[in-house]
Amino acid sequence: MGLSLRSWIANEGGKHCILITWLSVSAWIFWRTFILYCSGAEYHYLHKMLGLGLCISRASATVLNLNCSLVLLPMCRSILTVLRGTRQVSSKKARRLLDKSKTFHVTCGVAICVFSVVHVGAHLVNVVSFSVRYSDEFPALNVAHYRGQDPHLLILTTVPGITGVLLVLVLFLMFTASSHSVRVGNYEIFWYTHNLFILFYVVLLMHVVGGALKYQTNVDAHPPGCIPANQTRAHSDTWPNQEVDGELVAESREMSLVCKEDAHFQPHFPQTWLWVLGPLCLYCGERLYRYIRCNASVTIVSVVRHPCDVIEVRMLKNSFKARPGQYVLLNCPSVSSFENHAFTLTSCPTENKETFGIHVRVVGDWTACFSELLLPDLEHSEILPMTNQRRYPKLYVDGPFGSPSEEVFNYEVSVCVAGGIGVTPFACIMHALLDEWRRYKLQRLYFVWVCRELNSFYWFAELLCGLHRKLWEQNRPDYLNIRLYLTTAQELQNLTDEKYRPLHSRLLIGRPKLKLLFEEIGRSNQHKKVGVFCCAPKGVSRELHKLCNSFSASGTVFEYNKESFS
Repeated sequence: MGLSLRSWIANEGGKHCILITWLSVSAWIFWRTFILYCSGAEYHYLHKMLGLGLCISRASATVLNLNCSLVLLPMCRSILTVLRGTRQVSSKKARRLLDKSKTFHVTCGVAICVFSVVHVGAHLVNVVSFSVRYSDEFPALNVAHYRGQDPHLLILTTVPGITGVLLVLVLFLMFTASSHSVRVGNYEIFWYTHNLFILFYVVLLMHVVGGALKYQTNVDAHPPGCIPANQTRAHSDTWPNQEVDGELVAESREMSLVCKEDAHFQPHFPQTWLWVLGPLCLYCGERLYRYIRCNASVTIVSVVRHPCDVIEVRMLKNSFKARPGQYVLLNCPSVSSFENHAFTLTSCPTENKETFGIHVRVVGDWTACFSELLLPDLEHSEILPMTNQRRYPKLYVDGPFGSPSEEVFNYEVSVCVAGGIGVTPFACIMHALLDEWRRYKLQRLYFVWVCRELNSFYWFAELLCGLHRKLWEQNRPDYLNIRLYLTTAQELQNLTDEKYRPLHSRLLIGRPKLKLLFEEIGRSNQHKKVGVFCCAPKGVSRELHKLCNSFSASGTVFEYNKESFS
């Protein structure tokens, strides 16, 4: 499959520009700091003692400062949601870049881990150098107290050493627990270890106050390598000439300089807090705002059990406003006081109804406990509307937060591809179209839903049929193109019921042939930009992404948007 330059630029251009800019800035500050400590006059004696380890440790520390500040910004969910609003960021390209915030967060996190390894390795060399190259001439420059002091003792008895060990431990736990296997299999481990970032930043700010590395403050009065005044006469007996390999060479200009005073050294004023203070305050302020906002009372209006272990929860919250495609973070103290889980809104508040809803699939410990609290008699009941006798657990809802699915309405033609419970972002969009489809720019929607079990289609079968009937009644049967795919061969009798008749002819056995679908859409929408939205397993997502980057026929550009909760 070839690559279309125009399509690639549309999907990858902005992301790679940001990546190149980030790499360029990181490389520039690394090299600038490296050269400063390698050739700077104020670091002459320190560099003479520590060598390359000094330059690498300080250069990597600067890159770490940059990324420790940037890694927080993509996690300011509420700020990104406000920026994502059409009025705040009018450019579709800019909004799509904001959707890459999680990717940028992960990139900065990996950079922190990589440069931490470089930084620690360089400082281990420095510790050995402090011990082996102890300077009798400048005692104030040393971290070691005497030549040959045990390097392990230097690490475990100094502030930079102790805090450095703690930082490495915290970072190791956060990094290993962030792997895909841990997040999927043991989300609780990921959640609790990732919140160690608070301890990480506290220790980081303590780490830089140790003052292990010092610079010379009186370079003018004591040029690097100058001769003390009391040694000038002694030097005059042996200098200006020296015999090297049988030849006389003149005294160097540097050694002819006479010191006016002894060299003075002092540690740098800590710089790390200047890098991280702004983003840290911004993040903490946003978290405080979210804490206050999510404390507003939430009332569970109804709980509905759907096939295939899916539960629909309808809620009511004062002053809750959301756009189709957004998601919320749900906290249930009865299950866990600290865990927050992301769920896409499957219905939003409107002028006619104030409730909003989510669909929860029972696939892990948290969702299993949550469903048991909502429907303790789950095996014996299909629908349990709220009654005065039923007491539901207390819930906190944080959000809503922006997601790529919001952009569905901003294209004339959009393609939504869902896998199983990944249909939830598009369910809310269907609800919005059912209320009033004419108010949006969208003129045609292709909806592809792939499921393993036939019963899964019942989650939103009535919604799809209702929207289909409304569009036919309003003479727009071509507005919505529904394609349902069942990946396991089963009897289709259950969908032949009268109320589901519109879906019967649209249900197929097997997997969708996405390339043929793209060719069909390309022929019908030449020279247009088509939005492609995906909330499906990685295999389907990869295929869609590749197709969007490679399609070049009929001048149609497919812009890929991947649903990803940050």
